[in-house]
Amino acid sequence: MSLVLVLPIIIPMLSGVLTLLAFRSRIAQRAVSMAGSVALALAAVLLLAEVAEAGIRVDRIGNWPAPYGITLVADLFSAVMIVLTALIGAAVAFYSLVSIDQRRETFGYHPLFQFLIMGVCGAFLTGDLFNLYVWFEVMLMSSFVLMALGAERRQMEGAIKYVTLNLLSSALFLAALGLLYGTAGTLNMADLARKFATLTTPESQGLVTTLGMLFLVAFGIKAGLFPMFFWLPASYHTPPAAVSAVFSGLLTKVGVYALIRVFTLIFIHDAALVQTVLLVIAGLTMVTGVLGAVAQYDFRRLLSFHIVSQIGYALMGLGIGSALALGGAVYFIFHVSVSKAALFLVSGLTQRLHGTYDLKQLGGLYRSQPVLALLFLVPALSLAGLPPLSGFFAKLSLVRAGLEAGQYLSVAVALGVSLLTLFSMIKIWVEAFWKPLPETGVTVAVPIREWLPPLVLLAAVAIGLGLGAGPAFALASRAGAQLLDPAAYIAAVLPEVR
Repeated sequence: MSLVLVLPIIIPMLSGVLTLLAFRSRIAQRAVSMAGSVALALAAVLLLAEVAEAGIRVDRIGNWPAPYGITLVADLFSAVMIVLTALIGAAVAFYSLVSIDQRRETFGYHPLFQFLIMGVCGAFLTGDLFNLYVWFEVMLMSSFVLMALGAERRQMEGAIKYVTLNLLSSALFLAALGLLYGTAGTLNMADLARKFATLTTPESQGLVTTLGMLFLVAFGIKAGLFPMFFWLPASYHTPPAAVSAVFSGLLTKVGVYALIRVFTLIFIHDAALVQTVLLVIAGLTMVTGVLGAVAQYDFRRLLSFHIVSQIGYALMGLGIGSALALGGAVYFIFHVSVSKAALFLVSGLTQRLHGTYDLKQLGGLYRSQPVLALLFLVPALSLAGLPPLSGFFAKLSLVRAGLEAGQYLSVAVALGVSLLTLFSMIKIWVEAFWKPLPETGVTVAVPIREWLPPLVLLAAVAIGLGLGAGPAFALASRAGAQLLDPAAYIAAVLPEVR
């Protein structure tokens, strides 16, 4: 067993169990949660270093050979996503120490947070579609409770929408798994890729494409794609900002990860049709998301619509399907997850300072909190794609890939959406930071230094990804090239069939 491959699952699992055992002590729960988050970050870096040096790593639990046993697989895409999970998890865990109230901590916030991180890591590392479903459910059960924890009225309303649509997605996912197993007799992703690679008749290829569309709907709901995104801006703005940050940074990205994984490894037949469908959905997702954001004056609802909009860029990379596009999608996912998490954390601090998320009731933060204003500008301008921040290079790679593939309409949509994203970020700046605080506004004394470290960490990563775009994009490009080589993945998981 490769210890470094299972640590990203074991560490948050043990952290969750220990925080449950320490339920009578808030101090002990906090200490365990922070220690677990730091340990996960170290394990994630070790995993990425090992995969980058030695190639795809595989672990067969209990020494049962694939496709019969449980298999964990880490390629560069998986390893990058584990690092992203650890980074956002550590930032949010630190932010939670000052933002989560005693009542929520008493009712299990820290164990739920750790089990959520465990589910996300499991989803990124599994090599089996049924276990992907299991990890989805671990993640979603934790997220259901975190969404409703506190039982505020707006939370319960958002939780009902969130739970209903995600249960529908899970039901579709499970039905698609049953049909897929009945067709292929296996759910191991490498084994599915191997079997489907030998299909020759149009009827069998058409059946596989139809199954792929079922998975597109199931994962599309979880990722927040058009037209199945409406649950997201109706729910993500209701829990505490720390919960919104980890949801925005990770949960929808698990859905995107699953889409990229299955449509580069398993459902690769009828590529022209699939890529056309993906590009159309990507464009509609970008446009509807950003138009929804432009119309909002609630800080977090505006950011929630931008989650939808930015998911469209990652799907655009998958739809184009070249090595440059997939590398750009990997780089973009990392960038946007960091930027969105940082913006949600900023929104939480502005609410604590002035008691509201309503932009019309905010103001004056540029003068009263210049450091906070700077920590907003970095992820906001990165999200809009301004150089030299990471968002510029992420979008540049996708635009270049689109131009090389002749997808001029997709490129035009992506550029137009970037302009509207910049407009909505400027709206937040003007309303919350630049204009004077309205006479009806209130100001609360907050020890702001205690809130800043996680924001500084995420802003530093956004700047570092931009200034270090060369090596960062080189790694993302290697991940994209691996995704385009299913044979290497199959050989790593099923070496006996080389």
